[in-house]
Amino acid sequence: MRFNFASNDFGVDLGTSNVLINAADKGLVIREPSVVAVDKNTGKVLQVGAAARNMLGRTPGNVVAMYPLKDGVVSDHEMTVKMLQILFQSASKSSLFSPKPRIILSVPSGITEVEERTVINAAIEAGARRVYLIEEPLAAALGAGLDISGPNGHMVVDIGGGTTDIAVLTMNDVAISSSLKIAGNTFDEAITHYIRSKYGVVIGQATAEDIKIQIGCVSPRREDISMLVKGREVKTGTPREFPILSSEVYNVLTRYARIIGDEILSVLQDTSPELVGDIAQNGITLTGGSSLLAGMAEYLTKHTGINCTVADNPECCVAFGCGKSLSWINHMNEGTINIARKRILRQG
Repeated sequence: MRFNFASNDFGVDLGTSNVLINAADKGLVIREPSVVAVDKNTGKVLQVGAAARNMLGRTPGNVVAMYPLKDGVVSDHEMTVKMLQILFQSASKSSLFSPKPRIILSVPSGITEVEERTVINAAIEAGARRVYLIEEPLAAALGAGLDISGPNGHMVVDIGGGTTDIAVLTMNDVAISSSLKIAGNTFDEAITHYIRSKYGVVIGQATAEDIKIQIGCVSPRREDISMLVKGREVKTGTPREFPILSSEVYNVLTRYARIIGDEILSVLQDTSPELVGDIAQNGITLTGGSSLLAGMAEYLTKHTGINCTVADNPECCVAFGCGKSLSWINHMNEGTINIARKRILRQG
């Protein structure tokens, strides 16, 4: 009897908002929110993923539901390990004879060497046999189906939950990259702050996200649309329901789209003229769940002067790319890849 050890390899998009796992021979097998619910008295994990997210803001005093990742990196090591243990077990379906999985993990372009080591250690403690890292925009480009094997230049802007990663790619590598801690969670926080300051009402994170998805935009809509919002009055503590207009949310979010657009222009300024010429011809590919924010592609096209298009299934591009890179796993270097040091050398 032969065992197919390669089938136990995973590509993992360990995102601030969601974890996606791509198995070597099965495709996408896990897609869950990066949330853990834990009993504070016993330390026992009660729920992980969507079930835990539904508990945010609704738990009794002895239970805490939380996101253990922030800005694309580990902020709570213990909770990240517990979350990954459960997700790896769900993805693996391993038998007694199966080896521990080898993992390819995506990480933001702005990660430090210390943060690289932290995420590697978390994956190993969660049950990985070996861990290999890949930059998120490189994985996103592979997942979006871009041909980055030749000398032709491509630009990918991956707008996720915690970070926006911008990179110019050529010859299966990153020529230049940048990472902003402005992304989907920033949009949610801005909406929450606006509603509190203007209406004197506190709303939860889930409500802010709903507002962003349903009426949020960074390009003006042809017609203003509204949405009923439920929250708690700051002064009285009583419930309140009121309408909010898409034009209000547009005014809140546009400043952050402008920061992303400015950073794209900054990366282009540091890119060789030949590669910039390629990008002008090929356009810019947007990936990540927050690239679906209404008007984002149109806004960035106008801001940069280069055609921007959203990839097919943008939320899954990084996970798909991690899955594709599993075919290279025997030629990849295990452990840290010193992204921060490489970025300094590129800029030098």
